[in-house]
Amino acid sequence: MKLESSCNWGGVHEAYPVNRELIWLNNCGVTPPGRHVVEAVNGFMTDNARKGILSERADYKAVRKRIKTSLADLLNCKAEELALIHNTAEGMNFISHGVSLSEGDEIILLENEYPSNVYPWLHWKSKGVRIRTAGMEKTPEAFYEGFSRCITEKTRVVSLSAVHWCTGMPLPLEQIGVLCRERNIRFVLDGAQGVGMQPLDVKKANVSYMAFSAWKWLMGPLGLGVLYVPEEGIESLKPIFMGTESVVRDEEYLPYKSEWKPAADRFTFSTPSIGDWVYFDAALRFLVDLGFDAVRERLFSLTNVLNDHLRALGFRVYSDHFPGHPTGITVCEKPGISVSQLMGRLKNQGVIAAERLGRIRFSPHVFISPEQLEGVARVLSGV
Repeated sequence: MKLESSCNWGGVHEAYPVNRELIWLNNCGVTPPGRHVVEAVNGFMTDNARKGILSERADYKAVRKRIKTSLADLLNCKAEELALIHNTAEGMNFISHGVSLSEGDEIILLENEYPSNVYPWLHWKSKGVRIRTAGMEKTPEAFYEGFSRCITEKTRVVSLSAVHWCTGMPLPLEQIGVLCRERNIRFVLDGAQGVGMQPLDVKKANVSYMAFSAWKWLMGPLGLGVLYVPEEGIESLKPIFMGTESVVRDEEYLPYKSEWKPAADRFTFSTPSIGDWVYFDAALRFLVDLGFDAVRERLFSLTNVLNDHLRALGFRVYSDHFPGHPTGITVCEKPGISVSQLMGRLKNQGVIAAERLGRIRFSPHVFISPEQLEGVARVLSGV
């Protein structure tokens, strides 16, 4: 498949030092930083060493505004509906402990879901709330059919991932959102594997609340995440922590306040890691300059190129089950060959992938080149 775009993908490739050492195909796990991030963080540290918090680079309000504006444009929401937190699990705990449920209510989760969207909900079991599971299925259409059958008159919350982390399959979010709206069910989303890779309009999908990490498709730092709380849902999500920055007029320390900030920033409850924000800001600006549509096209094109190589080598490619639903994640296996053997061969040749449910998971990002994917095919051609 020919890769066409007006972007200078060769320059993007050169901007990532990891390409001189490894073929990094675990970007839905953790993405390495590019030179633009290194320069931004070095500049921040250098200036901070000279001027401390008086440094213009340490203006956390300006950095936060740029980050939230970029994400709001991507998600079709307001910047005020986003809060910068630490990770998906933290956001899911904010949501799970903040919603109101009663004994006998039901929560629906996803089969083989990532722990960040499971553990935060388990406390409800001891309170008489039933937790049910929707089966994975092999296609988005089959998933929707099975999921819709799981819903009962007692279902109050559905909490799913935008993309299944073990298969790469995108879920039909807008269909699910419509069904949840019709049934008066809160639709909670773990966006970690989807935001930045799949088109995601939180308004069209009727997302009640969402949390996601910065370090996957958004190329940000470990230890930084985002919480989405729409303005119409802010008062129905009770904060479980209160800190200096949770309240109005937070720079005025005395007298103490009891009034929460009016929007999602009430969940960024204390001093942030400004260095991580600088990192994330630089990563997002890089993606914004490329254009998220172009980024998405590149991801899907690279994945298709890799899939073609794998099929030619006799691999089964999981996304063949759901044609018409492009994804940046390739999950594959080769009949008769153990996944541990394949993973060992890849690692020995500097190809970084992941094992999920007994299969290999590859996830290229925009800094990967078609030539690197040909190299992966050569590594696997001998098995």
